[in-house]
Amino acid sequence: MMTLFSSPHLHGGNRSQRLMLLVLAAAMPGLLTQIYWFGYGTLFNVVWAILVGLLLEAGVLALRKRPLGFFLKDGSVIVTCLLLALALPPLAPWWLVTVAALFAVLFAKHLYGGLGNNPFNPAMAGYAICLIAFPASMTVWTSPEHYFDLAGQWQWFWQERGNIDAITQATPLDAMKHLQGKTINEMLSANPSVVHYADAMFRVNTAYLAGGLALLALKVFTWHAPGAMLASLGIMAGLFGAGEPDLYASFSDHLFLGATMLAAFFIITDPVTSATSRKGKLIFGAGIGILVYVIRTWGSYPDAFAFAVLLMNLSAPLIDQYSKPKAYGQQP
Repeated sequence: MMTLFSSPHLHGGNRSQRLMLLVLAAAMPGLLTQIYWFGYGTLFNVVWAILVGLLLEAGVLALRKRPLGFFLKDGSVIVTCLLLALALPPLAPWWLVTVAALFAVLFAKHLYGGLGNNPFNPAMAGYAICLIAFPASMTVWTSPEHYFDLAGQWQWFWQERGNIDAITQATPLDAMKHLQGKTINEMLSANPSVVHYADAMFRVNTAYLAGGLALLALKVFTWHAPGAMLASLGIMAGLFGAGEPDLYASFSDHLFLGATMLAAFFIITDPVTSATSRKGKLIFGAGIGILVYVIRTWGSYPDAFAFAVLLMNLSAPLIDQYSKPKAYGQQP
Protein backbone atom coordinates (compact mmCIF):
# COMPACT_ATOMS: atom_id res chain seq x y z
CA MET A 1 0.00 0.00 0.00
CA MET A 2 1.45 3.36 -1.03
CA THR A 3 1.53 6.18 1.54
CA LEU A 4 0.93 9.69 0.24
CA PHE A 5 2.43 12.70 1.96
CA SER A 6 1.87 16.40 1.50
CA SER A 7 3.90 18.56 -0.87
CA PRO A 8 6.55 19.34 -1.92
CA HIS A 9 6.80 16.39 -4.32
CA LEU A 10 10.24 16.46 -5.91
CA HIS A 11 11.60 13.90 -8.32
CA GLY A 12 14.89 12.81 -9.81
CA GLY A 13 18.01 14.66 -8.76
CA ASN A 14 16.12 17.51 -7.10
CA ARG A 15 15.04 15.63 -4.01
CA SER A 16 14.32 17.66 -0.89
CA GLN A 17 17.36 16.21 0.87
CA ARG A 18 19.71 17.25 -1.94
CA LEU A 19 18.31 20.77 -2.04
CA MET A 20 18.64 21.16 1.71
CA LEU A 21 22.24 19.94 1.62
CA LEU A 22 23.04 22.47 -1.08
CA VAL A 23 21.53 25.27 1.02
CA LEU A 24 23.51 24.15 4.06
CA ALA A 25 26.74 24.07 2.07
CA ALA A 26 26.10 27.49 0.54
CA ALA A 27 25.46 29.01 3.97
CA MET A 28 28.80 27.81 5.35
CA PRO A 29 30.91 30.77 4.08
CA GLY A 30 28.51 33.21 5.74
CA LEU A 31 28.43 31.20 8.96
CA LEU A 32 32.23 31.00 9.20
CA THR A 33 32.60 34.72 8.44
CA GLN A 34 29.99 35.57 11.03
CA ILE A 35 31.79 33.46 13.64
CA TYR A 36 35.11 35.11 12.78
CA TRP A 37 33.78 38.65 13.22
CA PHE A 38 31.18 38.22 15.95
CA GLY A 39 32.45 35.34 18.02
CA TYR A 40 31.59 31.78 18.96
CA GLY A 41 28.09 32.69 20.10
CA THR A 42 26.82 32.22 16.55
CA LEU A 43 28.25 28.68 16.50
CA PHE A 44 26.60 27.90 19.85
CA ASN A 45 23.32 29.25 18.54
CA VAL A 46 23.51 27.05 15.43
CA VAL A 47 24.39 23.82 17.24
CA TRP A 48 21.83 24.31 20.01
CA ALA A 49 19.04 25.36 17.65
CA ILE A 50 19.59 22.33 15.42
CA LEU A 51 19.64 19.94 18.40
CA VAL A 52 16.45 21.43 19.84
CA GLY A 53 14.81 21.48 16.41
CA LEU A 54 15.59 17.83 15.71
CA LEU A 55 14.22 16.76 19.11
CA LEU A 56 11.05 18.77 18.60
CA GLU A 57 10.63 17.47 15.05
CA ALA A 58 11.04 13.87 16.19
CA GLY A 59 8.57 14.36 19.03
CA VAL A 60 5.89 15.90 16.83
CA LEU A 61 6.37 13.26 14.12
CA ALA A 62 5.96 10.54 16.73
CA LEU A 63 2.75 12.13 18.02
CA ARG A 64 1.45 12.44 14.45
CA LYS A 65 2.45 8.83 13.74
CA ARG A 66 4.68 9.85 10.85
CA PRO A 67 7.83 7.89 9.87
CA LEU A 68 10.73 9.56 11.67
CA GLY A 69 13.46 8.54 9.28
CA PHE A 70 11.66 9.73 6.16
CA PHE A 71 11.03 13.25 7.45
CA LEU A 72 14.15 13.79 9.56
CA LYS A 73 16.42 12.87 6.66
CA ASP A 74 14.99 15.53 4.36
CA GLY A 75 17.03 18.16 6.22
CA SER A 76 14.29 20.80 6.30
CA VAL A 77 14.34 21.25 10.08
CA ILE A 78 18.14 21.60 10.03
CA VAL A 79 17.96 24.36 7.40
CA THR A 80 15.19 26.13 9.33
CA CYS A 81 17.15 26.07 12.59
CA LEU A 82 20.38 27.10 10.86
CA LEU A 83 18.76 30.18 9.28
CA LEU A 84 17.05 31.02 12.54
CA ALA A 85 20.31 30.79 14.49
CA LEU A 86 22.15 32.93 11.93
CA ALA A 87 19.54 35.66 12.37
CA LEU A 88 19.72 35.63 16.18
CA PRO A 89 22.24 37.84 18.04
CA PRO A 90 25.57 36.12 18.79
CA LEU A 91 24.99 36.64 22.52
CA ALA A 92 21.54 35.06 22.55
CA PRO A 93 21.21 32.84 25.66
CA TRP A 94 20.22 29.20 25.40
CA TRP A 95 16.63 29.78 26.51
CA LEU A 96 16.06 32.40 23.80
CA VAL A 97 17.34 30.04 21.10
CA THR A 98 15.10 27.32 22.54
CA VAL A 99 11.98 29.50 22.44
CA ALA A 100 12.74 30.61 18.88
CA ALA A 101 13.29 27.02 17.67
CA LEU A 102 10.20 25.78 19.51
CA PHE A 103 7.96 28.39 17.91
CA ALA A 104 9.51 27.86 14.47
CA VAL A 105 9.16 24.07 14.47
CA LEU A 106 5.96 23.52 16.45
CA PHE A 107 3.79 26.53 15.67
CA ALA A 108 5.03 27.87 12.34
CA LYS A 109 5.62 24.47 10.73
CA HIS A 110 3.76 21.53 12.27
CA LEU A 111 0.69 23.41 13.46
CA TYR A 112 -0.15 23.82 9.76
CA GLY A 113 0.62 20.23 8.82
CA GLY A 114 4.38 20.18 8.34
CA LEU A 115 6.66 20.88 5.40
CA GLY A 116 4.74 22.02 2.35
CA ASN A 117 1.72 23.28 4.29
CA ASN A 118 3.17 26.11 6.36
CA PRO A 119 2.09 29.56 5.10
CA PHE A 120 4.81 31.45 7.00
CA ASN A 121 8.57 31.05 6.88
CA PRO A 122 9.30 29.13 10.12
CA ALA A 123 12.70 30.72 10.75
CA MET A 124 11.33 34.26 10.40
CA ALA A 125 8.28 33.40 12.52
CA GLY A 126 10.51 32.15 15.35
CA TYR A 127 12.72 35.23 15.06
CA ALA A 128 9.78 37.65 15.01
CA ILE A 129 8.05 36.19 18.07
CA CYS A 130 11.27 36.52 20.09
CA LEU A 131 11.85 40.06 18.85
CA ILE A 132 8.38 41.03 20.05
CA ALA A 133 8.48 39.09 23.33
CA PHE A 134 12.13 39.64 24.32
CA PRO A 135 13.32 42.87 22.63
CA ALA A 136 16.17 43.48 25.08
CA SER A 137 17.75 40.05 24.57
CA MET A 138 17.26 40.25 20.81
CA THR A 139 19.27 43.46 20.50
CA VAL A 140 22.41 42.38 22.40
CA TRP A 141 25.01 42.40 19.62
CA THR A 142 28.71 42.17 20.34
CA SER A 143 31.21 44.63 18.93
CA PRO A 144 33.31 42.95 16.19
CA GLU A 145 36.47 44.61 17.55
CA HIS A 146 36.10 42.81 20.89
CA TYR A 147 38.29 39.81 21.66
CA PHE A 148 36.14 36.70 21.99
CA ASP A 149 37.14 34.14 24.55
CA LEU A 150 35.60 30.72 23.93
CA ALA A 151 35.16 29.92 27.62
CA GLY A 152 33.63 33.32 28.34
CA GLN A 153 31.25 33.05 25.41
CA TRP A 154 30.25 29.56 26.52
CA GLN A 155 29.53 30.84 30.04
CA TRP A 156 27.50 33.71 28.65
CA PHE A 157 25.43 31.33 26.50
CA TRP A 158 24.34 29.33 29.55
CA GLN A 159 24.32 31.96 32.31
CA GLU A 160 24.18 35.33 30.49
CA ARG A 161 27.27 36.46 32.31
CA GLY A 162 30.99 35.87 32.09
CA ASN A 163 34.27 37.63 31.39
CA ILE A 164 32.80 39.60 28.44
CA ASP A 165 32.80 43.37 28.75
CA ALA A 166 31.38 46.06 26.46
CA ILE A 167 29.04 43.58 24.83
CA THR A 168 26.48 45.94 23.34
CA GLN A 169 26.78 48.39 20.50
CA ALA A 170 24.37 50.03 18.09
CA THR A 171 24.40 48.41 14.68
CA PRO A 172 25.26 50.67 11.70
CA LEU A 173 21.66 50.71 10.49
CA ASP A 174 20.49 51.64 13.98
CA ALA A 175 23.09 54.40 14.23
CA MET A 176 22.04 55.81 10.85
CA LYS A 177 18.41 55.62 11.91
CA HIS A 178 18.95 57.71 15.05
CA LEU A 179 21.33 60.47 13.93
CA GLN A 180 20.14 62.89 16.65
CA GLY A 181 20.64 65.98 14.51
CA LYS A 182 23.92 64.85 12.92
CA THR A 183 24.65 63.92 9.36
CA ILE A 184 25.75 60.38 8.56
CA ASN A 185 29.35 61.51 8.04
CA GLU A 186 29.35 63.36 11.37
CA MET A 187 27.96 60.30 13.12
CA LEU A 188 30.61 58.05 11.57
CA SER A 189 33.40 60.48 12.50
CA ALA A 190 32.22 60.55 16.10
CA ASN A 191 31.80 56.74 16.28
CA PRO A 192 34.75 54.96 14.64
CA SER A 193 33.56 51.67 16.15
CA VAL A 194 30.49 51.87 13.91
CA VAL A 195 32.80 51.98 10.90
CA HIS A 196 34.55 48.83 12.12
CA TYR A 197 31.16 47.21 12.66
CA ALA A 198 30.10 48.20 9.14
CA ASP A 199 33.25 46.62 7.70
CA ALA A 200 32.44 43.36 9.50
CA MET A 201 28.85 43.38 8.21
CA PHE A 202 30.12 44.06 4.67
CA ARG A 203 32.29 40.95 4.81
CA VAL A 204 29.48 38.81 6.26
CA ASN A 205 27.05 39.95 3.58
CA THR A 206 29.63 39.33 0.86
CA ALA A 207 30.01 35.75 2.09
CA TYR A 208 26.25 35.17 1.96
CA LEU A 209 26.16 36.76 -1.48
CA ALA A 210 28.78 34.30 -2.71
CA GLY A 211 26.80 31.37 -1.32
CA GLY A 212 23.58 32.69 -2.80
CA LEU A 213 25.10 33.11 -6.25
CA ALA A 214 26.36 29.54 -6.05
CA LEU A 215 22.81 28.33 -5.37
CA LEU A 216 21.57 30.46 -8.25
CA ALA A 217 24.18 28.94 -10.57
CA LEU A 218 23.08 25.45 -9.49
CA LYS A 219 19.47 26.42 -10.28
CA VAL A 220 18.25 25.75 -6.76
CA PHE A 221 16.01 28.78 -7.28
CA THR A 222 15.49 31.44 -9.94
CA TRP A 223 16.69 35.04 -9.87
CA HIS A 224 13.23 36.60 -9.81
CA ALA A 225 12.54 36.99 -6.06
CA PRO A 226 16.03 38.04 -4.90
CA GLY A 227 16.55 40.22 -7.98
CA ALA A 228 13.24 42.02 -7.48
CA MET A 229 13.91 42.49 -3.77
CA LEU A 230 17.35 44.02 -4.30
CA ALA A 231 16.09 46.17 -7.17
CA SER A 232 13.11 47.56 -5.23
CA LEU A 233 15.32 48.22 -2.21
CA GLY A 234 17.72 50.11 -4.46
CA ILE A 235 14.94 52.12 -6.09
CA MET A 236 13.54 53.14 -2.70
CA ALA A 237 17.01 54.14 -1.49
CA GLY A 238 17.57 56.17 -4.65
CA LEU A 239 14.19 57.93 -4.47
CA PHE A 240 14.44 59.03 -0.85
CA GLY A 241 18.20 59.30 -0.47
CA ALA A 242 19.03 61.25 -3.62
CA GLY A 243 17.83 64.59 -2.25
CA GLU A 244 19.30 64.21 1.24
CA PRO A 245 22.17 61.69 1.14
CA ASP A 246 23.49 62.88 4.50
CA LEU A 247 20.29 61.85 6.27
CA TYR A 248 19.34 58.58 4.57
CA ALA A 249 21.34 55.38 4.29
CA SER A 250 22.59 54.73 0.77
CA PHE A 251 21.75 51.73 -1.40
CA SER A 252 25.12 50.13 -0.61
CA ASP A 253 24.43 50.60 3.11
CA HIS A 254 21.10 48.82 2.76
CA LEU A 255 22.77 46.02 0.83
CA PHE A 256 25.68 45.29 3.14
CA LEU A 257 24.90 46.61 6.64
CA GLY A 258 21.99 44.37 7.60
CA ALA A 259 20.72 40.88 6.88
CA THR A 260 20.07 41.72 3.22
CA MET A 261 22.05 38.99 1.46
CA LEU A 262 21.04 36.29 3.94
CA ALA A 263 17.39 37.21 3.38
CA ALA A 264 17.65 37.66 -0.38
CA PHE A 265 19.20 34.27 -1.16
CA PHE A 266 18.32 32.04 1.79
CA ILE A 267 15.05 33.31 3.28
CA ILE A 268 12.75 34.70 0.59
CA THR A 269 13.63 31.90 -1.85
CA ASP A 270 11.81 29.35 0.33
CA PRO A 271 9.64 27.52 -2.25
CA VAL A 272 6.84 26.79 0.21
CA THR A 273 6.08 30.26 1.58
CA SER A 274 6.84 32.46 -1.44
CA ALA A 275 4.92 33.00 -4.66
CA THR A 276 5.23 30.30 -7.30
CA SER A 277 5.03 31.88 -10.77
CA ARG A 278 7.83 34.02 -12.18
CA LYS A 279 5.61 37.10 -12.22
CA GLY A 280 4.48 36.29 -8.70
CA LYS A 281 8.06 35.98 -7.49
CA LEU A 282 8.85 39.40 -8.93
CA ILE A 283 5.91 40.91 -7.06
CA PHE A 284 6.78 38.97 -3.90
CA GLY A 285 10.43 40.08 -3.91
CA ALA A 286 9.60 43.69 -4.77
CA GLY A 287 7.11 43.85 -1.93
CA ILE A 288 9.72 42.64 0.55
CA GLY A 289 12.26 45.20 -0.65
CA ILE A 290 9.79 48.07 -0.29
CA LEU A 291 8.64 46.95 3.16
CA VAL A 292 12.23 46.56 4.34
CA TYR A 293 13.09 50.10 3.32
CA VAL A 294 9.94 51.56 4.87
CA ILE A 295 10.43 49.78 8.21
CA ARG A 296 14.17 50.45 8.30
CA THR A 297 13.72 54.14 7.56
CA TRP A 298 10.54 55.09 9.41
CA GLY A 299 9.64 52.08 11.56
CA SER A 300 10.74 51.02 15.03
CA TYR A 301 13.28 48.38 13.97
CA PRO A 302 16.64 49.04 12.30
CA ASP A 303 16.40 45.80 10.33
CA ALA A 304 13.05 44.57 9.09
CA PHE A 305 13.32 41.36 7.14
CA ALA A 306 11.37 39.14 9.54
CA PHE A 307 8.29 41.36 9.42
CA ALA A 308 8.61 42.09 5.70
CA VAL A 309 8.91 38.38 4.84
CA LEU A 310 5.99 37.37 7.07
CA LEU A 311 3.75 40.08 5.62
CA MET A 312 4.54 38.98 2.09
CA ASN A 313 4.09 35.31 3.06
CA LEU A 314 0.58 36.33 4.03
CA SER A 315 0.13 37.92 0.60
CA ALA A 316 1.64 35.04 -1.41
CA PRO A 317 -1.66 33.16 -2.03
CA LEU A 318 -3.29 36.33 -3.34
CA ILE A 319 -0.25 37.07 -5.53
CA ASP A 320 -0.44 33.55 -6.95
CA GLN A 321 -4.14 33.98 -7.67
CA TYR A 322 -3.53 37.03 -9.87
CA SER A 323 -0.22 36.01 -11.43
CA LYS A 324 -1.06 32.61 -12.86
CA PRO A 325 0.67 32.04 -16.20
CA LYS A 326 -1.60 31.56 -19.19
CA ALA A 327 -2.00 27.97 -20.32
CA TYR A 328 -0.57 27.19 -23.73
CA GLY A 329 -3.10 28.02 -26.41
CA GLN A 330 -5.32 30.05 -24.12
CA GLN A 331 -6.45 33.46 -25.31
CA PRO A 332 -4.99 36.39 -23.25
